[in-house]
This record gives sequence, structure tokens and C-alpha cells, in this order.
Amino acid sequence: MDVMTLLWTCLGFAFASYTVIANDSIQTLGTWIASNKERFDWKIMWAAASSVLLFAIWYGWTVNAGDISYGRLDRIPYVEPQWYHAMAPAVLLLLTRFGVPVSTSFLVLSAFASTFVLEKMLVKSFAGYGVAAVSAYVIWAVVSKWLQNVELRGSDRNWRILQWIITGWLWWTWLSHDMANMAVFLPREIDIVPLVAISALFVAGMGWMFKEQGGKIQHVVQSKTDTNYVKSATLIDFIYLIILWYFKQYNNIPMSTTWVFIGLLSGRELAIATFDATRTKNFKEVFPIIAGDFGKLMVGVAASMGIIIGIHTFA
Repeated sequence: MDVMTLLWTCLGFAFASYTVIANDSIQTLGTWIASNKERFDWKIMWAAASSVLLFAIWYGWTVNAGDISYGRLDRIPYVEPQWYHAMAPAVLLLLTRFGVPVSTSFLVLSAFASTFVLEKMLVKSFAGYGVAAVSAYVIWAVVSKWLQNVELRGSDRNWRILQWIITGWLWWTWLSHDMANMAVFLPREIDIVPLVAISALFVAGMGWMFKEQGGKIQHVVQSKTDTNYVKSATLIDFIYLIILWYFKQYNNIPMSTTWVFIGLLSGRELAIATFDATRTKNFKEVFPIIAGDFGKLMVGVAASMGIIIGIHTFA
């Protein structure tokens, strides 16, 4: 590997790692942070999340013969990164700073993937959005009133224990999906020295994210109804976990977990606005929020298409 390739590899991986930590990790940890930040010091939550993160990295590296992507890159062969590969996560980094929850999978992997693989990713991600939205709508249509009453009475202790268990499981499942967004810049097999460096980088990034209480993307979570309540947050995480686990088992095509998460929150908000008359937000007030979130997802798709066209035109 020559000096310039090493430079683009390091820059691309660093940019992608930042965006995954600052943007995508809020999908799994956002509700957990929102419902626990008043009770636990951020350092405790950082340590807990980092322990699962390190397990995910080292376990994946061990069982997949040095590949930390959990096989998600089997259909995307390794190519030595060039400047245009590193620019893809740089664009995402810029969008993240403006609080736009675009898909890291589309923006980063589109620079490496063929149009065939990208098409499969789009189909799988659209399916994930739809399944999540419909599932959340149906479930919250049934349990929204019950859940509201439960939030107002009783102890949170057992729910909080359950939430921490589910969040840890969800965090590991999510990492097995999204690790590919960073690992795409690396050889498919890495040795222990870069693995240690990657682990240290990720843990440091997680510390910054927890100190900032999620950063700007956390607003997407906090703008939704009752996400700061432990019982609602636990149910959100559990449904998200089941959907991600299903698609993880379905095939090894990468997908946008951002789409699944936004779909879940959208279906939930629609159900609450439709069936819970005690809420202050009605359907007409909720729909623009959902449409705005979906529009931001479309920004990511458009940017991905632009990256592919640019690479094929100028590379």
C-alpha cells in the first residue's frame, strides 16, 4: 500500500467512523440516552456502551477470520481507497453537522458498490422502512393508551433493567449491520495492531458522543413523543431489535438501519396521533414532521446517486 492510498484509507475510515458514531449510533442509543441521562452520569453510560462495542468488534474479528464487517461486504470486493472514496463520508460528515439523519450505508458504500448491489441495498432498506413503520403503527395502536397509564404509575426499576439488557443486545445487533460502513475502507482481513487502534478510536469517539448527550442528531429522537420515558424507550428498542435481527438473518446485503429507525418512529408517531385523543399533537401536526424526516432520507439517496455518477464520470 503506497503513501497516498494509506492516506485516503485513514481519512476515509476516520470520516466514516465519526459519522457512524455521531449520526447512526443515535438510532440505537438515542432513546437510552434520553431516558437515562438524568439518572446516570455520562461516563457510566459510556463505559457500558463501550464494553458492548469492544465485544462486537473483537468477536466479529475472531469468528470471521479478521473481518470486522460480519460478512456484510462479501458482495463488495476490496479496492484500494482513492480520494473520491474518502469524500463520500466527508459529505456525510457535513450533513451530520447540520443534524440531517441521512443514511451512512448509502453515502459511504455507494462509492465502492456496483449499481447492482446498491439497487439491492435500496430495496432492502425500503422494505425495512415499510416493515418498521407498519409494525410500529399496529403495535402502538394497540398499546398506546395502556403504555401512557403505565408510564404514570409504578416503579421504573424493572423496566430500566430490561431496557439496559435490550439496548445492549440491540447495540450489538446494530453494530453487526453498520460496522461495514467503516470496514469498507479496510482490507477484509486485518491483524491485531490495527484492531487495537480501531478499538481505541471508537471508544474515544463514544466518549465524545456521550459527553455531548448524543449531539445534534439526538434532536430527531427527542422530538418524538415520550422517548424520554423508560418504558416507551424500551418498547421502541425492542421492536427495532427484532426488525434488525430479522433482516440480518435474511441475507448479507448491507442495508440502511437509519431507514428502519426513522420508519419505526414515524409509524409510532402516526399511531399515537391517530388513536390517543389525550395527546396534544394531532395527525396534521405529526405528518409534516414525518415527511420532513423522510425528505432528509431522500437527501442521502440523492447524494449517493450523485457520488456514483461522479465516480463513473471522473474516476
